[in-house]
Amino acid sequence: MGANQTVLDPSIHSPEVRDFESALARKVVGQDRAVRRLARVYQVYLAGLASPGRPISNLLLLGPTGSGKTRLVEAAAEVLFGTANAVLKIDCAEFQHSHEIAKLIGSPPGYLGHRETQPLITQDTLEQYYTETVKLSLVLFDEIEKASDALWQLLLGILDKATLTLGDNRRVDLSRAMIFMTSNLGSTEVNKLMTGSLGFNARPHENDDSLDQKIYRVATEAARRKFSPEFMNRIDKVIVFRSLKHEHIEKILDIELSRVQERIITSMSDRQFVFKCTPSAREFLLREGIDMRFGARHLKRAIERHLVFPLSNLIATSQINLGDLIIVDYDPAESRLTFVRDDQGALVAPDVSAAGAVAVPAADMVVTAHALARSAANTNGNGEK
Repeated sequence: MGANQTVLDPSIHSPEVRDFESALARKVVGQDRAVRRLARVYQVYLAGLASPGRPISNLLLLGPTGSGKTRLVEAAAEVLFGTANAVLKIDCAEFQHSHEIAKLIGSPPGYLGHRETQPLITQDTLEQYYTETVKLSLVLFDEIEKASDALWQLLLGILDKATLTLGDNRRVDLSRAMIFMTSNLGSTEVNKLMTGSLGFNARPHENDDSLDQKIYRVATEAARRKFSPEFMNRIDKVIVFRSLKHEHIEKILDIELSRVQERIITSMSDRQFVFKCTPSAREFLLREGIDMRFGARHLKRAIERHLVFPLSNLIATSQINLGDLIIVDYDPAESRLTFVRDDQGALVAPDVSAAGAVAVPAADMVVTAHALARSAANTNGNGEK
């Protein structure tokens, strides 16, 4: 190497991308590879090297249900725009028949319902969440294998040319869009390959790299059997999600409990309280919430059934008051959670981050009753002091 030459390192990400990746990793559990790949796509966008005349990236997300495919897109929206609603989501199960395509692009002039049927994808919708620094759109086609042939034809044009012609001949530019498509194809085969998933399999772990390669190959082969070569050739990256393990479900439990606590803190100005789950209560929720077929979704249902519904009854009957600390425990004799008010509880209020998630796990949260009481006394019903 000459004296005037400098070795460059292309593996280094910009500070913006490192922040994006770390924030995404805190929100999406057990899918580090998927997070890294999305961070690389974001780096290409920031560098201005996305292919001209095409979407920023066309990503196919494969894996078992409840493994975090849709969550990855919503988490990216939360990091970039502060809300999961910044995703334009198209549920392909609603477009299984050709005539239903009018709901997506609007009816052409002269057809019945032309003025009443507003297109789902418009330029204004795509640019709704643009900011001064981030001018991109996140478009999600959920369960893509359920789409009709009419939607397939539209999608092929979007993936290739980044344009869509609406029913009234307006053109929509998707060159600043990241296109995500999710599918459960190959999930059965992937679950069979996974060792130790959710504690159900007893086979020892093989080398992680070898297992990743097998999972990727099985999932992509299932996609190639289902999708046409024209479709697969328009995909920039295939991201395969692995089944969640027990330690991942434990982290997701912390996140979901934090979200329940956040609901209580942010939406109940006159009756804020904090709950604390004991280890036995957490174990009960994990037992009830682990189902290999449904992934993390089953855990959310278990929390709603065994924690949120009882708490709502206690609130409605005025058994919980402003500033209370509620200890959630497990009664093995009754096989249910128990709720006890701790009249001695008085510690610091939880910190809610700018992203909208409680920074401390809900299992460890307690709040000062006096601080909540003062906050409520100094705030009127409109949230104004």
